[in-house]
Order: sequence, then C-alpha cells, then structure tokens
Amino acid sequence: METKNGLISLAIVEDDAQIRSSLQLYLDIQEEFNCDFVCHSVESLLGQLQTTNRIPDVILMDIGLPGMSGIDGMKIMNEKYPDIDIIMLTVYHDSDKIFQSLCAGACGYLLKNTPLPEIKKGILSLANGGSPMSPQIARKIVDFFNPSRNQASNNSPLSIREKEIVVGLVDGLSYKMIADRMNISIETVRFHIKNIYKKLHVNCKAEVISKSLKGEI
Repeated sequence: METKNGLISLAIVEDDAQIRSSLQLYLDIQEEFNCDFVCHSVESLLGQLQTTNRIPDVILMDIGLPGMSGIDGMKIMNEKYPDIDIIMLTVYHDSDKIFQSLCAGACGYLLKNTPLPEIKKGILSLANGGSPMSPQIARKIVDFFNPSRNQASNNSPLSIREKEIVVGLVDGLSYKMIADRMNISIETVRFHIKNIYKKLHVNCKAEVISKSLKGEI
C-alpha cells in the first residue's frame, strides 16, 4: 500500500456516535494514521469523496448503517475507488454476513468488541498485505472449508441461538456483553446457557469452550 507522507489515510463509516468518536480519537493520535473522513453513512462518505481530491487508503466500514448497508456500499466503493482497502468493523458474526462481505471485496473483518490496539494492529497488517480477522471470524472461515468440522456442527444438538451464545463464551464475553450483542436479556442468556449445559452434558463454561474449539459443537 503506497501512502502519502508515509501515513495511512483512514475513513470511518459508523452510525453509532460513541463508537465513531472513540475510533476517531484513538486512531487520530496514532503516528501511523490520519483520520481524514468520519461519516455516519455510506452516502455521507460518497458525498465527501466527490468534493475532495483526497482518497482514503483504508475504510473501516460498519454493515448495519442508515440508508445503504455497508456491504452494498462496499460494492460501490470498490467500483468507484478500487485502490481503497475496506475492513468491515461490525457486530455481525453470522456466516452469511461474513461471506457476503468477503465476496463483495472486504480485505478484513473485525468485530466491534475488538480492542482498539488490535484494530490498529489490523490496519497495519492490512497495509503490509495481510487480511485482519477476528479469531471468531477466522474460525468460521476455516470451518467452512473443513468438511469434518462442518459435519460436527451439523450434528450439534444446539439451536442457532444457543450456538451464538457459545460463540460469545469462546470470545470471552460476559453474560451482559452476550446479551447486548444478541439484543436479549441477561436472564435469557442464563436460560440458554443452562440448556446448553444439559444438551452437552457439561457442568461449566470451560467445558463448553473446549468442545467448541475442538469442533464438537
């Protein structure tokens, strides 16, 4: 990636004002970056790009945005500005969104619970030719291309919702964080976890995580 003045020009497309501000404040003080575009929607970024000669090197793009989705926006960006690299930064961790994003041209896929220093590391990795991905996302991609793991998943006694909760446990999330991610109550999370323990014949979270990492769920 060739950059101007040795700095990586960034664009942030995020509709949550608090997250958008946190990203901007953190990345703008890093010596490797310039946060040149900060927008709440794809339409806003496209409008800004039409009025300037500056083009970002990397876009951090949410998926669930007002107006055009991040995935649809990425298709337009890749058509109009093929030299821009795009990292999806989102709460979505389902396989459908992941593969839609990658097929649309995403160069990386990070979850919003990724610590800011790791997001920085991901951008630098991208600049050096890498494809930054949260561990959970990388695991889903590996599973997709591993028939034996897919078979284990297909035979899982867990429901889709229960599998999502297991993913949260593997990611090290608290019950509250899992509840926030899934837009459900903590009581509902606890209810599902009790059922998960029963179905898997385990007694603790560590056993659930172990089974998940071994591809047994």
